[in-house]
Amino acid sequence: MKSKSSLTLSVVLSLAAAQAGFGADAPKKSTKKPAAEKPAAQAAAPEAKPAADDIKDPVAVVEGEEIKKADLESALAGMMAQRGGKVADIPAEQRVGAYRMILDDLIIDKLIAKRSAEVKVTDEDVDSTFKRFTASAGSDEEVKKRIEQSGQTIDKVKSTIRTNLRQQRWVEDQIKGKSEVTDADTEDFYKKNPEQFKSPEQVRASHILVSVKADATPDVVTQKEKAAKAIYERVKKGEDFAKLAQELSEDPSAKQNSGDLNFFSKEQMVPEFSTAAFGMKKDDISEPVRSQFGYHVIKVTDRKDAETITLEKAKPQLTAFLQQRKKQEEVEKLVREIRDKAEVKINLPAPAPAAPAASEPAPAKPANP
Repeated sequence: MKSKSSLTLSVVLSLAAAQAGFGADAPKKSTKKPAAEKPAAQAAAPEAKPAADDIKDPVAVVEGEEIKKADLESALAGMMAQRGGKVADIPAEQRVGAYRMILDDLIIDKLIAKRSAEVKVTDEDVDSTFKRFTASAGSDEEVKKRIEQSGQTIDKVKSTIRTNLRQQRWVEDQIKGKSEVTDADTEDFYKKNPEQFKSPEQVRASHILVSVKADATPDVVTQKEKAAKAIYERVKKGEDFAKLAQELSEDPSAKQNSGDLNFFSKEQMVPEFSTAAFGMKKDDISEPVRSQFGYHVIKVTDRKDAETITLEKAKPQLTAFLQQRKKQEEVEKLVREIRDKAEVKINLPAPAPAAPAASEPAPAKPANP
């Protein structure tokens, strides 16, 4: 769920695109081991749970402007659709809480929209943003089709983009000059967080995958192993690894990356794959390695020793991270001030109290430069 300030950041620009069926490309399948999902904290059962049917209309009045129940339901449905679900997937006893969090976003959105109404946004600004979000969707006809399938229209999507651009520019103007980061700031963070600047040993490898389903019969497994060995023999005889990966690998990303997995640490791959790759030298080619995905023929193309990244090398990315974090803090401060001073009446019932989290969330940190 978004924080109260999320609709005032650049993410608001992706809202219209996401509602219209556009967004970041889905991550491609690879041999990278997915992180285990953590069970959600269970909320203590209250004696009486507010029902979603008890919601009154309007759900809120923000400085004299109403937020309708239909607006709230549409926003929650849109959020769930982006996650591949439906409102009906939310347990009834948790739905009021979900509505309340969505309503917080809508209130902030309305407050910022009101204050940014006079900000100028040209048609060219809107069109260029629209094209950026829809660039990967194909032809104009395909873009229109996807927008209509989401229940939107091109005009409606562009109108949302215009509103969001106004909000973003207004917020940026309010916090202008407040996110500066000095050399002392970066050096201080670097000294206080040494573990974040240690880069582990890494290997760069390419692979050709012959996939094996989890429920494959022994005969099928034998056939797949023979196919992988045949590929290995072709590579050993001098055939181009990248070309064979494009032609034969059953990793969906192979046609685009020729089997190249770039640099990775041991923890980023399934154990069988990592054990093989990290035991090889540059330009070595492995015999078929079995993992949960099937058989891999692996070629190591480069290696990096473990190292501690120097402040000089880390400084550009670290400075950008600290600037973004400071900007986020200033945006949240601005939003709190606006929200605290605004006249807002909420008609939603209070959500059921949640049990305290098992542990505090980890602090934000920059990616390894």
